[in-house]
Parts: sequence; C-alpha cells; structure tokens
Amino acid sequence: MLSRLSVTNLAIVENAEAEFACGLNVITGETGAGKSILMGALELVLGSRADSSIVRDGAKEARVEAEFTIDAKSVPGREVAAILSETGLPACEDGVLLVRRVISATAQSKVWVNDAATTVATLKRLGVSLVDIHGPRANQAILEERFQRDTLDRTLADKKVLADYQAQYAIHEGLENELDRISKDSAADEVDVLQFQIGEIEAAGLTEEDETIAERHAAAANAGDLVENSNAVTEALGGDEGAAEKLLAIRPLLIDMARHLPEAGDWLAETEDLTVRIQELSRSVADHTSKLDLGEEDLAELDRRLTVVNKLKRKYGGAVAEILDVLAAKRARLAELEDRDAIIVQLETKLAESKKVLSKLADKLTKARTAAAEKLARAVTKELRDLGFLQAKFSVRIEPISPASHGADKIDYMFEPNPGESARTLAQIASSGETARVMLAVKSVLAAHDSSATLVFDEIDANIGGEVGEIVGMKMRAVAKHRQVIAITHLPQSAVFGNRHLVVAKSVADGRTRTKISEVEGSARVSEIARMLGGEKLTSVVKKHAEELLSIPR
Repeated sequence: MLSRLSVTNLAIVENAEAEFACGLNVITGETGAGKSILMGALELVLGSRADSSIVRDGAKEARVEAEFTIDAKSVPGREVAAILSETGLPACEDGVLLVRRVISATAQSKVWVNDAATTVATLKRLGVSLVDIHGPRANQAILEERFQRDTLDRTLADKKVLADYQAQYAIHEGLENELDRISKDSAADEVDVLQFQIGEIEAAGLTEEDETIAERHAAAANAGDLVENSNAVTEALGGDEGAAEKLLAIRPLLIDMARHLPEAGDWLAETEDLTVRIQELSRSVADHTSKLDLGEEDLAELDRRLTVVNKLKRKYGGAVAEILDVLAAKRARLAELEDRDAIIVQLETKLAESKKVLSKLADKLTKARTAAAEKLARAVTKELRDLGFLQAKFSVRIEPISPASHGADKIDYMFEPNPGESARTLAQIASSGETARVMLAVKSVLAAHDSSATLVFDEIDANIGGEVGEIVGMKMRAVAKHRQVIAITHLPQSAVFGNRHLVVAKSVADGRTRTKISEVEGSARVSEIARMLGGEKLTSVVKKHAEELLSIPR
C-alpha cells in the first residue's frame, strides 16, 4: 500500500507531504487547492508522462517521492519482487519500496527505485502492480480486456477449469512449435553435410590419448637432445660419481656418529630416504626418455596423427572431448532428419489429438465463464443501482476467438445506462465518473477476490446527489476492508466514511501560492465536513449536521 507521498516544487505545491494508512483515506479541500496536483504527483511515480512545464516557477526541478509498504506474500508483492529481480534493482528492505522521480525544468526526468537509477518503462511496470487509479486522466485498468477477463476468471466456481486449459494449451503450443521447426528444415542438404562430418570424425578414431598428441610429438621431434640430457641427468644422480653413490659413502660415517650423537640417527634415516628417492628419480628419467628414441616410421606416424587431430580441432572444437561431443550431437541430428517424415507424421497425429482435447477444455472454460458472467452481471447491476444508476444494466459479452493462452473467449464488460439505449463497452463510456463508479461496483462485488494493492478513486461521486454520495462512501469503506483505498471527494456524505481524512489547503504568502496537506481529526474534521456542507456559511446548524454525519455508525 501507499504509505507516504512527498511533493516538492510541483506546480503550486512548494513542499507538501501526505501519509496514508490502511482502509479508506479520503482527501478533501476547496477547488483549486491542489488535490489534482496530488493525484498528478502520484501518477508521476507510477510512470506517467512528465513535462518540464509542471516545475514550479522559479525552481530548477520538481521532486516526487513515494513510499510503499509491500506484503511479500501478496500477488502485488510477488509481482514487484519479480520486476525488481528481472531489472537488477535492489530488493525491498523491511517490506518498503521507495520510488523517487525528479523532473528538471530544462532536461528529462530521472527515476530511482530503492535508491537505484532505473527507467520510466520499469516504473510503469511497477505502477501496474502498486496502484489502480480511477478518475479523470487516469489510465484505467478496467478498460483493458485482460483486466476484465482476469476479474471474471476470479469468480469461476471451479478454478481448475482454467488451469487445465492452460496446461493443455502449453502442450499444444509446444507441439506446434516442434512441428514448425522440423517442417522448415532443409533436410536434403543438411543430411549430406552431416554424413560427411560424422564420417570424417569417425574415421579419425579419436581416443583420450589424442589429447596429448602435440606434447608427444614435440618430445619425439627433440628426442636426440632429450636423450643426451637424460643420460647426463641419470649419470649425475646414479653413476659411479653420482649423488646416490656419494650418499652411500657417508652412511658408515653417520652410523659411527650415531653411537655418540643421537641426532645422527635421524640424519642417517634422512640420508637413506634421499638415496632411495634419488635412485627412483634416476630410473624414472631413464625409463621415460628410453621411449623417445623412435624410428623414422614412428615419427612419421606421429606427424600424420598430429595433422589429423589439429584439423579436427580447428573444425569442430578446441579439445578432443569437445570434438566427441560434437560427434554425438551430429549423430542425433542426422537420426532426426533421416526419420523426419516419420517424426512429422507422429507430431501431426499428436497435434490433432491435442487440438481435440484443447477444444473440449475451451468449451468447458467458456461454459464456466458464461455461468460466472451471469452472476457477476446481476451482482454488479445491483451495486450500480445503489450508486445512482437506477435503470442501468451491466453485462459481460463473451465472443469466440482462436484459442490463446487465456482461452478461446474475448471478454467485454458492457454498460447500458438507460433502458432503450444500446449496451456499450466500458471503453465507449464518455464519462470518467461513470467508468469509475462501474469500477467501484465491480470492486465491491469482487472485494474479497481482488488483487490490487491500492485503489484510487478521483472524484467518482461528482455530479451525484447526497444520498447516492453516502452509498458511494459506504461502498468505498466496504472495499477498503480488503485493501487500501484513497478517494478524492467533494461530497461530505462520502468523506465521513474515511478511516483517515486529509485536507488539502492553499494559502498566499509573499506573493506566492503554497499548498499544505494535513490530517484532520475531532473538531477539525467536523469543521471540514461543515465547510463542505455549507461553504462559506459555517453556521451552528451546519456544524451540527456535520457532527451528525460523522456520528453515523460505520
């Protein structure tokens, strides 16, 4: 939910901050005080378009900052976490998401999320999960087909119907993609190439020993020098004048010393160990270099083998193991292409069977949606009549479309304001107030199922009477039991239902207009409701009426 909104140098607002709570937050104030600017500020941190003209005269930049409290287990919380992870932004600490946007008077705006720079596009994605605004200028989710479809699907009696369809659609789509891939293969040319490549690698008969062919070839090519050096090394280690003989010569001396000096016994043991190790080293050098003395035919074979291995490495990989992996992959691909026609027939058979299953599941989903649509239409129509649309009718139009991941239905919410008028889609409704009240009706019906974190209703009670205004307030209060609601209103009958009441007021000082936002309680709230009831005439009767409205049980 939205916890705090801070605004600096935005239009007539020099510096203002509002704190919001759970439940219904109502915002009131005289016309022109800056309520619309407050909503504009909220839209900015949700990714709306920014214009340098909104910067307060004389200021270099405007700044808007919002703090959201995120429930990690909720649907919006999971969506926000996924977006932050995907875009490389810092995760929320202690369940708090910080969004800051700065609009320069001379340059483009800058955006930060959790103190990390990001883009407006990312901000828009986050905004969809965070807040749903309904009113003038708002990009209302209720007008989008996806929202209408998802909202209807939340009322399905059996959610498994949708899950079963989506699982089958994924299978069907996978089969279509596989068939399309294999059908587009240019098999004839590729088979010839694969057969040649496989034959070339197989003919080489590569083994693990070929990994060291280059080293063995280099050693054999330099065998003369290596044997000569080896002989010198073995002579120095084990010859008549070698190290081993010299160590053996001092052995009697150490034995004699050990009779009188205990440490000499340790020296003797170390000498014997060194003698053994030197002798082993001498034999190892001699044995290894003896294998290097190859004949001309053996050296020629190493030359030939090195040429083959290097050629394959250049074509198929940098190591023998990689070449063998390439061989396995090419064998598998060749088998697939050689069996291409049979595989296509199998896929086409599976696809036909899958289409039948998908069609049955789509029909089942359509029937479930039709039943849910009838119930939803009746419930929303009842709510609309409570909200002043006494003869209006709400319905859900379901039309067939080609199967997609969400089903084979196109969903449209339809609104018929008066008998005899044709039903229109919500997108065709001219009045944003009408659209917002339809949304309130839908939200009232779906309050327990809805996933929106915060709902904002901007003057949805405009142009309606006091009695209906009271009902609007009651509806918003009911919806606010399940999620945060923020409502800008001019009707005192609606405002009294707020759990928290904020007042936007403006004043003029030093020739400049300034806006202030403050919470009102007790007598201050009575005075604000009275102002809304009586305008400039704050008589005792008006104040008593305000007290009576506020005393109505909620």
